Amino acid sequence: NALSSVFVPLDYMAVIYNTLYCSMESTYTASATIDSIRRVHAIHQGDGAALAQLPVATSTDSGSILGVPGIGKSSTIRRCLRQIPQVIRHSQYGDSKLFCNQVTWLMVECPGDCSVKTLALNIIEAIDRAIGSSYSDLNQRVARLPSASVLATRVKILCLTHHVGLIVIDEIQNAILTASRNKQSKALIKFLVELSNEACTGIYYVGTPSAEDLFLSQEHLKRRTRGLRLLPMRPDGIYRRFLHELWPYQYTPERAHFTDALVNLVYDLSGGIPAYIVKIFCEAQVQALQAGAERLDDKLIRKAVETLSIVVPKTYAKGTYLSDFSVCDTDEDTETDAEADTAEALEPEPVCRLYAVPRGRPKAKRDEHDILTLVAAGQDPETAAAALEQAGLLEVFTSG
Repeated sequence: NALSSVFVPLDYMAVIYNTLYCSMESTYTASATIDSIRRVHAIHQGDGAALAQLPVATSTDSGSILGVPGIGKSSTIRRCLRQIPQVIRHSQYGDSKLFCNQVTWLMVECPGDCSVKTLALNIIEAIDRAIGSSYSDLNQRVARLPSASVLATRVKILCLTHHVGLIVIDEIQNAILTASRNKQSKALIKFLVELSNEACTGIYYVGTPSAEDLFLSQEHLKRRTRGLRLLPMRPDGIYRRFLHELWPYQYTPERAHFTDALVNLVYDLSGGIPAYIVKIFCEAQVQALQAGAERLDDKLIRKAVETLSIVVPKTYAKGTYLSDFSVCDTDEDTETDAEADTAEALEPEPVCRLYAVPRGRPKAKRDEHDILTLVAAGQDPETAAAALEQAGLLEVFTSG
């Protein structure tokens, strides 16, 4: 339906774009072309000594973008990457002829089996789709697939040959699920670290907060996987603007008014998660049309949530709410907003979900002589005791 094509730009998307672009840029400033040629030769020959003597590209930027499921991580990253030409075809370098297909970025999914071989094949196929090559056909011409180490070497050479600037690994939490079953994630992570070091390619991991367990369990991954930790929208103006963009897409006989009651209800039932908001808004209209209702109301919205079996988590891992990002005038300010708040500590801390309508019993009005009222007013113990004694509310017990 039309709702699936609605795009509401938010400030955090610009921060993600800047993060990916800077990672890509760092790849191309990390080493000279001649070093890349020497790396290809050393990797192809399996010459570890020669590879170790090459200049180390320490500035290649890798990291991670983790967030609550349904907030639009993958779709936002794809939109950001599409703003950058994926392939740059070079035909001349200075006064010399040159033929080179430069691949600026690739986006692949972490395999469900956490296999190095499967991920390597996914990367090779992604290169084929980008430049129209047939590298993956080489694997089909043999009786059996090459070993994982052979495929890993081939990927490193292809990344150097086509100067791949950035590889985005989506659904990285698959590595956690597999590791809990058969402990195969270490080989995959080792391959990705080697790819980043030897091919000088930036790597960004994308997934849910459960992947943080894997990152923190590997000492060498902690510094390579810092980045954005995304939480849903707050019940604020950003959320209202998002819902307001969806509101015209109503197909009932009469359009429901954009009231605070409905806006707050949708937030509390969706938790501010964009995917849930869209699903609830769409399903509520299905319920209205099936029931012959004239317009949306709170009962239909609640019925939609019940039908979809939506349950919002009560706590999240520590992160930054989508509403808290802002596009600043300078890169330095943007970096402060995006990264300082999201990487304050390595250990994740639980964050309680937010509500538009406060939960719990209403706050009771206390007597002016209540001890809690006196303490809240900032009175010292002697003054508070004197006030209680004057009001006849102080009892003094003596021993003996």
